[in-house]
Amino acid sequence: MDELQRALRDAARSHEPDRARILARVERGMAEQATGPRRRPRPPARRWPRVALATAAVAGVLAVGGFGVRTLLHEDAPAPAHVADPPPPAVTPAPTSAVDGFLRGHSAVDPHSNRFWAQSNISVSTATPLAALTVELRVAQTGGVSDTGNWRTLPAEHFTVAVREESGVLVYTWTLREGRTVPVGRHVFAGQYNHAEGGRDARGDRFTVTATDRDGRRATLTGGFTAGPGAAGSS
Repeated sequence: MDELQRALRDAARSHEPDRARILARVERGMAEQATGPRRRPRPPARRWPRVALATAAVAGVLAVGGFGVRTLLHEDAPAPAHVADPPPPAVTPAPTSAVDGFLRGHSAVDPHSNRFWAQSNISVSTATPLAALTVELRVAQTGGVSDTGNWRTLPAEHFTVAVREESGVLVYTWTLREGRTVPVGRHVFAGQYNHAEGGRDARGDRFTVTATDRDGRRATLTGGFTAGPGAAGSS
């Protein structure tokens, strides 16, 4: 054993390391640490799988969003309130006419009347000046009929006006004042009134016009009003 140890020591002493090779290996190792080990470049990855995945994701979001919108609009939204049917238009009776000598009359419910209020018009046309004139409008009490006013196209100070109720009728009377005259032409007298809701039947209404011209000739007109479609009791 002693001989073997001596032989190993002698061999170690006689060994001379190759300094140049050692230095070269050290320098190469230091260079690799500074620059990093060289790696083989990888080929670029195909992008179409990522694009396909992104498209699928967007489609999924849109589908879920659309479902959510439909749910909010159709399932969670309260049911719309019922809209009542529009009321039928107010009844506008057709006009009626009457003629007596120099006097002509025309009656109609004003087209601006509605389901709660009405105006009855009487047109009087004269071919000669009048020295006396009385116009009477009788509005039948069909329910809720009450006076709301009246007017005429002739000057107000030329007439006296009376409004009264009698036997279920609302009566308007216009009387020409003494000393006043009515010129040739067409003149309108109107009575206004409230009534029960709905299309009012005016067939029970009447008018009377009496006139005297400056020569003393007399004329009288009488007539009524006709009910339009939809009025209670109309045929």
